[in-house]
Amino acid sequence: MTSVDHALQLAVILQVEGPLTVSEAARRLGVARSSAHRLLSTLVYRDFAVQHQDRSYGAGPVLNIADKAQSNVGALRTAALEPLRALVDTLDETANLIIRTGRTVRFIASVECSRALRVGSREGMVFPAHEVTGGLVMLAELTDEELAALYDPGPDATEEGPDLDRLRGELHAVRSSGVALNLERSERGVVAIGRGVRDPDARTVAAVSVAMPSLRYLPRRLTEIVAALTATTGAISAALAAEAA
Repeated sequence: MTSVDHALQLAVILQVEGPLTVSEAARRLGVARSSAHRLLSTLVYRDFAVQHQDRSYGAGPVLNIADKAQSNVGALRTAALEPLRALVDTLDETANLIIRTGRTVRFIASVECSRALRVGSREGMVFPAHEVTGGLVMLAELTDEELAALYDPGPDATEEGPDLDRLRGELHAVRSSGVALNLERSERGVVAIGRGVRDPDARTVAAVSVAMPSLRYLPRRLTEIVAALTATTGAISAALAAEAA
């Protein structure tokens, strides 16, 4: 009950008073910084908070439901479901829709394929952005300065971030191709290929990935998979544009 009370206090502070840091949250609640970090991460996971580029936390989509510019996850998911099903029909592999919040990504939709051996649904799961294809696609939209600010450990760091020099090189390749490839990077035995979804303002607001068991992945299929992903992300972007019109 104490943790619930602390989380609710933070939600009220974010909504009424505005952004705060992990240190400020810990001081306001009278808890350790690690505890404050876990509480804020949970609020981010549930869309009650968002992490800004300067590492502070602000009110999230649930607390700013009327602010469509921040997030419209429901509309995005609705626009994506039919294209995701069509993608699964085409490739017979599991497809996912992913959004980024700070340094993490959340799977907001997942359509499984019909094969007995398949990658299961990841819907609702959260991963570090730099470890999955969808995250790499969305991180590739950031400038070097924005990336450095995002992964600046700062005085409140509770976990080790990625090697930024290596990550910059990977993101450069993603920008050039528009596609990210995950060869068992986030999960052993799983290969995934991802591509970004753009909104009517040409911003990458999500990513679609195709995931399969690594033993079934063949490099010669990459062209076919990328073509199917391109058609899918284009269909989702068109649906978003039609909704905004």
